[in-house]
Amino acid sequence: MAVRGVGLRYPVIAVTVLILIVVLVLHAADSARVGRWIATAYVAVFVVWTLVGMVRDVLRGHVGLDVLAVVAMVATLAVGEYVASLIIVLMLSGGEALEDFAGRRAQRDLTALLDRSPRIAHVVVHPHAPDVDEFQDVAVDDVVPGDVLLVRPAEVVPVDGVLLSDVASFDESSLTGESMPVTRTAGGEVLSGAVNGTRAVRVRAIRRSADSQYQQIVALVRQAQTSRAPVVRLADRFAVPFTAVSLVLAGAAWALSGDATRFAEVLVLATPCPLLIAAPVAFLGGLSRAAKAGVIMKGGVVLEGLARVRSACFDKTGTLTQGRPDLVDVRPAAGFDADELLRLAASAEQYSAHVLADGIRRAARARGLELEPAEEAGEVATNGVTAVITGRTVVVGKPAYIAALVPGMDPVAVDAGQAVAYVAVDGRFAGALVLADAARPEAAGVIGWLRGHGVERMVMLTGDALPTAEAIAAQVGIDEVHAELLPPEKVHLAAQLRPRPTLMVGDGVNDAPVLAASDIGIAMGAQGATAAGDAADAVIVVDSLSPVVDAVAIGRHTLTVALTAIWIGIGLSVALMVVAMTGVIPAVAGALVQELVDLTTILYALRALRGPAARLTPRRPAAQPVPAEPVTPR
Repeated sequence: MAVRGVGLRYPVIAVTVLILIVVLVLHAADSARVGRWIATAYVAVFVVWTLVGMVRDVLRGHVGLDVLAVVAMVATLAVGEYVASLIIVLMLSGGEALEDFAGRRAQRDLTALLDRSPRIAHVVVHPHAPDVDEFQDVAVDDVVPGDVLLVRPAEVVPVDGVLLSDVASFDESSLTGESMPVTRTAGGEVLSGAVNGTRAVRVRAIRRSADSQYQQIVALVRQAQTSRAPVVRLADRFAVPFTAVSLVLAGAAWALSGDATRFAEVLVLATPCPLLIAAPVAFLGGLSRAAKAGVIMKGGVVLEGLARVRSACFDKTGTLTQGRPDLVDVRPAAGFDADELLRLAASAEQYSAHVLADGIRRAARARGLELEPAEEAGEVATNGVTAVITGRTVVVGKPAYIAALVPGMDPVAVDAGQAVAYVAVDGRFAGALVLADAARPEAAGVIGWLRGHGVERMVMLTGDALPTAEAIAAQVGIDEVHAELLPPEKVHLAAQLRPRPTLMVGDGVNDAPVLAASDIGIAMGAQGATAAGDAADAVIVVDSLSPVVDAVAIGRHTLTVALTAIWIGIGLSVALMVVAMTGVIPAVAGALVQELVDLTTILYALRALRGPAARLTPRRPAAQPVPAEPVTPR
């Protein structure tokens, strides 16, 4: 646009209005010549300012539509329509003011995230004295893992942490979209950005500010706000043909009428605000709507890519599945009770960080079994864990590891791909625990929606065993499966996939390369790795696959709105120029009418804030869950 600095836009409007009033007063006082010289001098300065900006743009390789505005202002001055030239200046600077207003409206949900970002944390001075709440205020960036923080009622949790208080209620709507408060008990993880309830609580920090959930979302929002959508460049590409058509129409009007004034009357209706304002407003609206749906995108380029996506790749574990294997069967050996087996195994698994260990512990707690502390414990990497529980030596691990301790142990028969944790107690085989990771309940609906809305090819790319991958794929409706892949192989397959553009959805560190290499990468960020979020183009901040559908639907709606707004501006401008060729629209009236065209396109572009909801029709999953791991749990 002609005026480029937010700080200058409104002063330019004020000065232009003041000069316009002075010129009109002088005209009414029979001092039109003085008014003309004042208007000419002011508009000339404005033209020079615009030309300087145009030269800078050309040097950056960007040719815009300001040339039309310059020609229109010069033409109106040349034929004595100096009031019209002032209105063009007012229209250009006022158009940017309208863009600012519309942009703030479109970014409201994004800006709300930034405004709520915590900046101060209350670090407890005496963390081992539960009844003493003496604290010191520090910048949130200075909090280190291990610090005990006091979170007052209605305050935002500053960093990710573990709850130390017995019980607390948190509003996590800004993170998960869940409107109802959630209850956390001692030992539960509390994410930064959650709003504390009515009681002051203590939290032990487990991550630095930059690594915490809410701050990562904020960083993505800042990146999204500074990006420039490709459709804006597409609008720029309309510049040459639109400029050419406008000049041809204006020249034809002059040639046919023999009146140079007709040239100016046509050109005042060709000012470029609709093209320059509509697209960015629409894309800001789309980014804001996506954020509200739980998807933070790194810019408008992601929206256009999602709108055009024709192939989709999915990781399996943690993406199409929950990523939380659940216990589906307890198979005790002779001489052992099922509850006793599970209690001993879960007590030993307290000292393991393996994903299956978490499932075993959760199952024991769900059955009301009390876990015992270990007298001593240790974990053998990739094999299992050993612990002495109430004087008994309990070993939980993979079949080969347990078989080495218990010669002659027969393997347990399980369904294809199920994960099994074998248990030995005091040198005897005690039984097996069978776990499974079910497909996400919404996964089949997401695949079905994408297939029914123009995404032609669905592919699973996973490092898991083929039988497990095929079972999950059958549940969710994916026909093409590539299993047992290393990260470089995932990248290669994604690069070869046709038709394009290609969407990739994943969650772990091993997905980061393929997320970065795909046309559009979406990371499951609610529980996923930071590396995946950094590499992706968009991050889903709720623990669900459904926002993938929302993201594609919002991208398509936003692109449609942006292009439609551009064509509305072009269509109205060309139609009005044709009418102006007959001489029925004076230059001053034409300049005022063009402002209405600007307003129309901006209001239409704001439709990107609203749109039809994407409705899933979930398929009923198979009766039995299918695990995420092959036959070895470690």
